[in-house]
Amino acid sequence: MRVKKESVFNIETNKISPNPMQPRQEMDRDDLSELADSIKEHGILQPLIVTKTVRDLAKGQDVEYALIAGHRRWAAARMLGLPHVPAIIRDSTEQQRLELALVENLQRADLNALDKANAFKRLHDEFDLTHQEIAQKVGKSREVVTNTMRLLSLPQEIQEGLRSNKISEGHAKMLAGVKSPQTQKALYDEIIQNSLNVRQVEQRVREVSVSAHKRKIFHDPEIKKIAGQLTGYFGNKVDIHRSGIGGKVVINFSDKEDLGKVVKKIIK
Repeated sequence: MRVKKESVFNIETNKISPNPMQPRQEMDRDDLSELADSIKEHGILQPLIVTKTVRDLAKGQDVEYALIAGHRRWAAARMLGLPHVPAIIRDSTEQQRLELALVENLQRADLNALDKANAFKRLHDEFDLTHQEIAQKVGKSREVVTNTMRLLSLPQEIQEGLRSNKISEGHAKMLAGVKSPQTQKALYDEIIQNSLNVRQVEQRVREVSVSAHKRKIFHDPEIKKIAGQLTGYFGNKVDIHRSGIGGKVVINFSDKEDLGKVVKKIIK
């Protein structure tokens, strides 16, 4: 079976508009300059992908193009002042535009995690795709899509820290697993002040979660009441520790004789 080869056209650079579905919100200036230098020497090796729009005017028609893929190449061409760029013209729906732009950008490791999260969210909100459907379209696991989208629930200050590379995506995903915004902020400050790595943050999140769980149990009036009743019955301090839906009851004793008294009351 022969694969149909798509035609490449030389299109006026100023006739192309950026893709409104473009997930990448920012581009590194140095990275763009390097690409411009490469294009200056070798030309644009991979054509852009665009859609074509024809508008009727009083006298004739006007043709415009919307960029689907190749945003960096187009920006570098504009930086160089190139009058024309090579491009493939395709028909495309808005959803296909976003999918194509997202897939192209995901192939680049430097796409900001928040840009990915926002693109996933648009596919979910605007096109009613499930996390599993998004994962299949972009070649990621459902867990990656879900965890990436959770970054958008972080406080704004933490999101800004992620965007400006004060913390990594790994740090941010650890913080997104913490329920309290106040605790998230406190841990974020710890990361910045103490230069914690992701493994250290994971440990701190566990410690904070255990501490919060203990505080919850300690303040549970029903648990406190039962522990008091058991302490009164045995004459020994009784602690109740919850773990999920279960837990354990700990009866304290001072010596072997004291233990014997406790056992007698248990089997009584």
